Amino acid sequence: MAGPNYAGNIIVILANLPDFLRIPVLKKRMMEFFSMSDIEKREIINNALEAGPTIPFPNFAKLFKTWLEILTTLTEEQRSMLFSGYINEISRFPQKLIMFNLDGILEIFLTLDDKEKDILAQTIRKIINDLNGEQKRKLMIVIPDNAKKHLKF
Repeated sequence: MAGPNYAGNIIVILANLPDFLRIPVLKKRMMEFFSMSDIEKREIINNALEAGPTIPFPNFAKLFKTWLEILTTLTEEQRSMLFSGYINEISRFPQKLIMFNLDGILEIFLTLDDKEKDILAQTIRKIINDLNGEQKRKLMIVIPDNAKKHLKF
């Protein structure tokens, strides 16, 4: 992708905001996602996947946990739409996931309460199980075994 990574810059800024600002700003940005065109959604996802590994992990962790918590408050349809975009992109280009601290991401997931973890795991399982054989195979190769265990794969 040519040009500035506006979404990536927004992600870096969001990661550095205090909670009382980060939560409403992130929720607003997430809700805007649903009204975007497919091309815009894919660009946002690609920019997020590109920017994520460049954010110092403590800041990324705060932002990612907030993102997950907000996701649990969305409808199943919205959650599926958002997760599907990321999962489909990663299944096409698994190397995009490798740059992330996957053990750290799993640890963040595990800090959620059981109800939140169940909500997210159910959505993720459904999306992955609906992938075609090759996409699912590529994705399952890059997902650490510990994460598969917690997602109940």
